[in-house]
Amino acid sequence: MFTGIIATVGQVLSLDQQGDLRARIGTTPPLAGLEIGASVACDGVCLTVIDFGRSSDTVGWFDVQISAETVGLTNIGHNGWPVGHRINLERALKVGDELGGHIVSGHVDGMAEVTRMRDEGDSTRMTFRAPEHLARFIATKGSVALNGTSLTVNEVDGCDFGVNVIPHTKAVTTWGDTRLGDRINLEIDTMARYVARLREWD
Repeated sequence: MFTGIIATVGQVLSLDQQGDLRARIGTTPPLAGLEIGASVACDGVCLTVIDFGRSSDTVGWFDVQISAETVGLTNIGHNGWPVGHRINLERALKVGDELGGHIVSGHVDGMAEVTRMRDEGDSTRMTFRAPEHLARFIATKGSVALNGTSLTVNEVDGCDFGVNVIPHTKAVTTWGDTRLGDRINLEIDTMARYVARLREWD
């Protein structure tokens, strides 16, 4: 489980198709306490560490394997995650850690498209278009995970919804790189999913 509070930004160093896709992701500084089998949310996708090391005292790397299903369901397949691509990283939640965002599983539900961006003061208001089958789970003042980042929904209009990205978030994540038309990994709030399921039994 994760919280949607990004720890650092990594960079894709290499890609190797070995049945599944193997990616090497670099981090500065190295992720502390990393071990084989650890879970890392990479742009919101929960992936398992299969190898790790250090290029120097200040630069680390870790390898993950990405199944064909995950590639097909996320922006890993759509955008290609080219070498040099920057991605949001978060280590798995530990008992006793502060829950600063909301509960995020790292199981991406689909992709949302950036359809509008406009500056509002120092912040940026972004509008996304969600797939129709996921839009019903998104509510004003609710939470969503977008590329692994816990964000609050400001407004909803059909399949479109908006969030406000503050300067700090843009500075410590990849949101400062966002462009119109980008496809973003979307995970709906787990609570919204269960509420909808319970209503089916009413």
